[in-house]
Amino acid sequence: MIRVELIKLAGRPRTWVAIGLLCLLPAVVAVFLATTRISPPPGQGAAFLSAVLQSGSLYPAAALALVLPIFLPVAVAVVAGDAVAGESSQGTLRYLLVRPVRRTALLGAKLVAIVVFVVVAVLSVAGTSYVVGVSLFGAGDPVAVVRALPEVTGGDDAVAGAGPAGGQQPASAGGQVGGSDASQSGAQPGADTTAAADDQAARERAQSSVSSLSGEALGPADLAARLLGAMGYVVVSMLGVAAIALFLSTVTASSLGATLGALAALITSQVLVSLDAASSVTPYLPTRYWLAWVDFFRDPIFLRDISSGLWLQAGYVVVLMLAAWANFTTKDVTS
Repeated sequence: MIRVELIKLAGRPRTWVAIGLLCLLPAVVAVFLATTRISPPPGQGAAFLSAVLQSGSLYPAAALALVLPIFLPVAVAVVAGDAVAGESSQGTLRYLLVRPVRRTALLGAKLVAIVVFVVVAVLSVAGTSYVVGVSLFGAGDPVAVVRALPEVTGGDDAVAGAGPAGGQQPASAGGQVGGSDASQSGAQPGADTTAAADDQAARERAQSSVSSLSGEALGPADLAARLLGAMGYVVVSMLGVAAIALFLSTVTASSLGATLGALAALITSQVLVSLDAASSVTPYLPTRYWLAWVDFFRDPIFLRDISSGLWLQAGYVVVLMLAAWANFTTKDVTS
């Protein structure tokens, strides 16, 4: 039964159209960034967009931030909302249940198909975004990758910061350099040698690292592990959306109604999350911890919101799937 549901999912053109559109949005944004070389200031726009010009390796994370608030939930709601209501409205569910098929098994098979769609969608977005990001921006500028955050948020002092080369540039900041002109002149050859060695060390370090949100360097293996963790968290967050839409799909015979109902619930949640007067219910809203996946890229990883988000989505999935099972197994959905 699971195989049949997966074949039906793969055979529907809208499945691949939805995935294609999800992958297209980050690609279009990447083309504009690569063409103009203008990225949002740090703290504005989608997460990581301010750093992708220094490292295309971070673009999968930026792509997740681009599709998560609207486009990915819409795609998941469309697929999950059509799971039962679509077949009921077309009359195919009636003939399917004529055979000795348990409704519990059928509902479980549809849930598995939805999970597969979510996983494939997230993997497709991350995979295509990595290829696009590295192709357009490169794996990372040798020095800017390690010093990405200071270079963006600070001035020349922030970039050169601890490096001896920083003391040579600003002629007006004499007090900052320290010592007399004669001593500075005498130290110049050694400073040049140290500066060259410092830049070379930074370049060698940057060949295999990118900066975390905390400014610490992340190696390729560490970055890949954090990306996988973020992708897994996004998948779990979208399962909460799928549970809402699937439950509504068992309530109504209209797939459009189930999809719009799920989207209405998510929009309401987003509005209440930003409302101070609703602070008492904010921790229990489905979209409250959607962006907690960004904490995977901090050093150390902030686990508090990640754990809260996982437990919250698990609660929504369990409660709503039990409600969907109770409704689907008792209600005459074939009439």
